[in-house]
Amino acid sequence: MRITVNGEDVKLDGPCTVAELLVRYNLHDKACAVEVNGTLVTKRDHDRRSLGEADVVEIVTFVGGG
Repeated sequence: MRITVNGEDVKLDGPCTVAELLVRYNLHDKACAVEVNGTLVTKRDHDRRSLGEADVVEIVTFVGGG
């Protein structure tokens, strides 16, 4: 299965949830926002939102500072 993550083509071996994708990118314990096909996926839905062929995922992490 192929999806796009932050503009890059990504091949997945099989079904995947947003939560599993965040683990793959080592972002599961970081503050971030995730959109799938232009729709925000809330943190409580990360483990329920499955990704499908040709989905477009945008992940934005938050950086603190002054």
